[in-house]
Amino acid sequence: MKQSQKKTVVLHVLFLSIGTLYCSGQGCVAIRHFSSCVGSTLENNQLHSGDIQIGMNYRYFRSFRHFRGLEEEPDRLANETEVINNAHAWDYFLTYGLNQRWYASITLPVVINTRSSLYEHGREERHTTFSRGLADIRMGIGYWLLDMEKHPNGNMALGLGIKLPTGNYNATDVFYNVGPEESPQVRPVDQSIQPGDGGFGLIMDFQFYTKITTDIFAYGGGFYLLNPKEVNGIRTFRETLSPILENEAIMAVPDQFSVRGGLSYHVYQNISTSLGVRYEGVPVKDIMGGNNGFRRPGNVLSIDPGLAFSKNNFSLTLNVPFAVRRERPQSVTDKQTEALTGVPRNGDAAFADYLINFGISYRFARNKIKIDPTLLNEFKN
Repeated sequence: MKQSQKKTVVLHVLFLSIGTLYCSGQGCVAIRHFSSCVGSTLENNQLHSGDIQIGMNYRYFRSFRHFRGLEEEPDRLANETEVINNAHAWDYFLTYGLNQRWYASITLPVVINTRSSLYEHGREERHTTFSRGLADIRMGIGYWLLDMEKHPNGNMALGLGIKLPTGNYNATDVFYNVGPEESPQVRPVDQSIQPGDGGFGLIMDFQFYTKITTDIFAYGGGFYLLNPKEVNGIRTFRETLSPILENEAIMAVPDQFSVRGGLSYHVYQNISTSLGVRYEGVPVKDIMGGNNGFRRPGNVLSIDPGLAFSKNNFSLTLNVPFAVRRERPQSVTDKQTEALTGVPRNGDAAFADYLINFGISYRFARNKIKIDPTLLNEFKN
């Protein structure tokens, strides 16, 4: 194999092994779209000073299966009382190479969401509420721990960023049969389809890859969003459904998390496949700040197959994780209500069967990576 071919194989395998890692974010629990701020694709570790990578990650899910704890409530579907969320999100990102190991990134998210329900419209008629617009902007920096030229078979990056409250967290729509004499009334839409959450956040993320055999790499990574703000002041109107929900009258600003891992196989030239697992969700309690206000905690374990294509500086990725375990644990407000009334309480949440992650990116390179040919001997035919 020629040296140029060896180099191409290494770069393609490295990129394709975790190129889709950060088309990520909590998507099955019906709370809000979110993804990492600085871990876009493995091309980040190919950036030299002045290199620019631009791209877009699109994700979609439809949540409709209701769970309390680990138990599904199939009667919601049978009785046609389920809540249905359709969520579309586009993350437009730009990553700038400060040098071969340091990089900075900014992500501009845009969302379009719909929510169909009965209980929010007097329980007699099904209606749909809608939200769209800019979500919460993220920006940050990342650092690859090892020199890629000296360590082509494995590396790890750490990232640190911030989330800005740029998204509208008080989006409103018309709710029917809820006003005086069952008239329509304009109210804030449900927390799950608000474009923003109203708080500044701190994001920590990581990603890694390591070679197993010539064409097989292990990959992994994840992020955690810390939201120190407890509540954002927006009314939920849940207390109008029942007096015992008074402690859920205001929206919380919860943390979120996601972690992934698996194996990637370089199939042929510019194509690779991957298979992994994904665990993500909203915790019951935040790491920082208080825990009052309304949130729907939940977590999802998914099998995560993927397909990727890369040629020169252009790449396409597709992941379609499907849920194998879904949980809606007791929230802090559930526990408060249970202690007050003496009646067991565990709220429900709607989950999706699968979600779609599609990514496209292009790198404008001012420099070319130089890899010591002696490090590529093991990639010979």
